[in-house]
Amino acid sequence: MSLDQLRAWIPPGGPEDALAGQVIPERIPRHVAIIMDGNGRWAAQRHLPRVEGHRAGIDAVRDTVETSARLGLDVLTLYAFSVENWKRPKTEVSVLMSLLRRYLRLELDTLLRNNIRFTAIGRPNELPEDVYHELLQAEARTSRNTGMRFNIALNYGGRAEIVDAARRAIEAGVSPSSLDEARFSEFLYTAGQPDPDLLIRTSGEMRVSNFLLWQIAYAEIWVTDTLWPDFRCQHLLEAVIAYQKRDRRYGGIVSVPVAAGAK
Repeated sequence: MSLDQLRAWIPPGGPEDALAGQVIPERIPRHVAIIMDGNGRWAAQRHLPRVEGHRAGIDAVRDTVETSARLGLDVLTLYAFSVENWKRPKTEVSVLMSLLRRYLRLELDTLLRNNIRFTAIGRPNELPEDVYHELLQAEARTSRNTGMRFNIALNYGGRAEIVDAARRAIEAGVSPSSLDEARFSEFLYTAGQPDPDLLIRTSGEMRVSNFLLWQIAYAEIWVTDTLWPDFRCQHLLEAVIAYQKRDRRYGGIVSVPVAAGAK
């Protein structure tokens, strides 16, 4: 997809259209990762149960996935359920699993229509059997799609991913002397994918929450106070525009030209 397709999709003359006009097509990030945070606070502000925040967050997922595909991202990764989230009340976890099943069933046609390839990263095999079955079905049905890859991080932890990668390397018989960063990356959940250029966190929190610890080493970070259920196309475009205005240094030093005659 392309930026033109995005502009044809969003309402003309609105704030999203104005923002889309500021996006530089040649500098669109290849991979955007998002920590979806603020569902509980969104519900609390409205005096609703926490689970209603999770339900409302589904609309944000839908809008973000479609916007990202039309914008032309290569990869979108959403942090949906961490290894620590099992500590939440059982009723809340049950609702989260139910919402995940529902999303996969309802949105599969949308993923297929938009040529999106779906992948679950983390330890999804430890999720309830019916949820895991739905994930496998969605992965299989979209496996031949050639457009944006949509990763959803489930039962995921950044430290757990690094441990799993180390185990895979050992099982593959890789010798310590031949193991470098490039080789190690081949054993991560995101093997073969570009590292995130841009990490977005909603709800204003200033932490990475054990998300893609290896991959975000040089990612630009953009934080918004917007709670996840309210996150829409406009916010994603704002993040991309802010990203495009930054000077990515990758740990190096950028020389600054000195004006003639300056000392």
